[in-house]
Amino acid sequence: MISRDEIINFTDEYLNSREISDISRNGLQIEGKKNIKKIAFGVSASLECMKKAAEGGADMLITHHGLLWGHEAPFTGTLKKKLEFMFSADMNLCAWHLPLDMHPECGNNAQLMKMIGAEISSPFGRFKGNYAGFSGTFTSPVNIDDIIFLLKQRLDSQPFCFRFGRNEIRTVAIVSGGAAGSFSEAIEKGLDLYITGEPSEQSQELARETGSNFIAAGHYNTEKPGVQALSEVIRGKFGVETFFADVPNPV
Repeated sequence: MISRDEIINFTDEYLNSREISDISRNGLQIEGKKNIKKIAFGVSASLECMKKAAEGGADMLITHHGLLWGHEAPFTGTLKKKLEFMFSADMNLCAWHLPLDMHPECGNNAQLMKMIGAEISSPFGRFKGNYAGFSGTFTSPVNIDDIIFLLKQRLDSQPFCFRFGRNEIRTVAIVSGGAAGSFSEAIEKGLDLYITGEPSEQSQELARETGSNFIAAGHYNTEKPGVQALSEVIRGKFGVETFFADVPNPV
């Protein structure tokens, strides 16, 4: 067994979360058992994810999207149900949001860069005083069809693809999740491709009007890689059993 606090302190330090301003409360959100044998990892702290974590025998659930977002909310409705479930299971809930987007190794965007074979060149996508994603380069041009294939295959997603730029991709920027707003930054910097999770209504025409490429591979799907990579880090550090509590979501 490993103590809950030891796992949380290590993760806070590894992700540098105490130094990062965020809209989410990072770290422990619901207190459960003090000693941990098994940890479930998920993208969002939905009731379904919590149930899958409990069915798998988890003592702790670590997600990217937690329940605490910097504002008070009454304990009613679905929030009440989630709290009741977690307390009855005596299960800890931890979440790391922006720190898990921007980490240069296990972060969502670093993992997506690695997935498509690009090398990180600089931070990208300013958010709340930080850069959530990265821009990157390919050592040699890669056809956009090959990038789309990799995203479909490895994320199990069906991306929205607005292709009005060049087919041979040399430069790319990635910000996972709901970051369609950073598409303009990629255009201004002259990058060949922008990848995020969700499109906005204007994404298609902005791509057309500027002769640019935009791919939205799913908010959920682009934020699976970070929690999966963090699972490997924590398993390697503590020897604790981990598993991914997947709740497939096309959005």
